[in-house]
Amino acid sequence: MKLKTSELQGAALDWAVAQCEYVDVRYGFDDNCPEYSTDWAKGGPIIERERISVEPCFDLKWVAIRTESPNSAFEEEGPTPLVAAMRCYVSSKVGEEIEVPDELTEGEKA
Repeated sequence: MKLKTSELQGAALDWAVAQCEYVDVRYGFDDNCPEYSTDWAKGGPIIERERISVEPCFDLKWVAIRTESPNSAFEEEGPTPLVAAMRCYVSSKVGEEIEVPDELTEGEKA
C-alpha cells in the first residue's frame, strides 16, 4: 500500500526507516525490525548523523527539519520527537510517498 511519509507510524514507519538504512527486514519471515520511532538508541544516531533538528510546536506536536542545502529542506511533524524525525528522514530519502507492505498497514487509512 502506498502511504504518505507524513502519516507513517508504528511498524510501517520503522520499516520505512529500515529501507532507508538498507536494513533488510522481511515481515512474516524476520520480524526483528529496529524500533527507530520509539527507541532513542536506534533513532538517535540517525538524527545526529543526518543533522535533523527537532523542536516542539505549540499544538503539542513536534517538528523535525533536515536541511540539505540553502535551497533544500525537509520538514515533518509528529506526536513525538522520534516520530517527527523519522518521518523527516524518510521523506528526505524517498519523497512524499512510499510503498509499504500490506501487512504493516492493517488498520491504516486506505
